[in-house]
Amino acid sequence: MAALIFKIIHIIGFISWFAAIFYLGRMFVYHAEALTKTEPEKSILTRQLGLMEWRVYKIIMTPAMVITWIAGLSILYFYGWEWFKGNIWMHFKLLFLLVLSGYHGYSKKVIKAFEAGKMPMTSMGARLFNEIPTVLMIIIVSLAVLKNMTNPLVLIVTILIIIALLITFTKLYKNIRTKKGEA
Repeated sequence: MAALIFKIIHIIGFISWFAAIFYLGRMFVYHAEALTKTEPEKSILTRQLGLMEWRVYKIIMTPAMVITWIAGLSILYFYGWEWFKGNIWMHFKLLFLLVLSGYHGYSKKVIKAFEAGKMPMTSMGARLFNEIPTVLMIIIVSLAVLKNMTNPLVLIVTILIIIALLITFTKLYKNIRTKKGEA
């Protein structure tokens, strides 16, 4: 029963973590665009976006990440070492969670760069940066659902197709916005 309680907490944690990651990534797009504005609009927007970015990062994203990791590792503890050794998919899931945690940490550097008035990425770069957690989410959820049924080759090809589609649609959307004069 305890493992199920931790599983509920784990699911709530990762939903919150991803929600915050997606929102923060969107704010990076707006922040990059705000840096191209003229004063006083630039100062007003960047100050407000910086405040919002820090709040999402510190109040939602980081606690959600900690909850996700603690609950997830607790589940592994209850399942035991033998279960962990026999479920290779979990090893890959943990690897991609480490990558997601690295993304989380890098996001803090992006906030600090924006706060210093630097442009760590263009709005297009921020849009593409914001797609990284989408790819990671697809991989992590696929591994969790398919477990040991996952064919690594099929998973890799599917991920590459998804990445290509995300990049294509992101660039297409940017072109549409440019033609409309929106940015």
